[in-house]
Amino acid sequence: MNERIRVREIRVIGSDSEQLGVMTPEEAIVLAQEEGLDLVEVAANSRPPVCRIMDYGKYKYEQKKKKTNRPSHSATLKEIKLRPGTDQHDLNFKLNNVRKFLIEGDKVKVTVMFRGREMVHKSRGRDQLEEVIKQLGSVAKMENPPRMEGRFMSMILIGDRETIAEIKRAEEKEAKEAESSDSGQNSPIAAEEKNEAHAAETENTQ
Repeated sequence: MNERIRVREIRVIGSDSEQLGVMTPEEAIVLAQEEGLDLVEVAANSRPPVCRIMDYGKYKYEQKKKKTNRPSHSATLKEIKLRPGTDQHDLNFKLNNVRKFLIEGDKVKVTVMFRGREMVHKSRGRDQLEEVIKQLGSVAKMENPPRMEGRFMSMILIGDRETIAEIKRAEEKEAKEAESSDSGQNSPIAAEEKNEAHAAETENTQ
């Protein structure tokens, strides 16, 4: 920001989103100061880097306010129902939902439903629940172990905080990297380079 921008040239976007062209950081800082604003680098990977004239203090305040006002997620109890003979494809689909619920902070009740003579083979239901725990891995912890309730065998799962925190950190890192990549690809200079490359390719073809 401002004097910390050390490159030789930058592409400048004005406070009203107008394109001001390529200039030195010193020239852009003078324009920003005339408006009582800051010069902020927004796309460091572009060539030249893209900077915007803005009220940085106001921007940071608004970002903090958005984060503070973001509605908190209240945990609810979700339920996934299985059968003793649920096949692997259907089980994988249901497990994806369980992971999603746990990562969002919900508890999940996993229930195996028995019909008719299936009650004779309760061990199959227990095996099904053990397979759920095995495939979910470290993301899930058992809050209540399997127990029978009439024709239903159920257990309640909660998310492992440390594992979920690691997953969210990885997702945030991936999102930031993607955003940084998109900023470079979508910047005016990237579009200009793409057009030049296309023109050169057309000329060589001719």
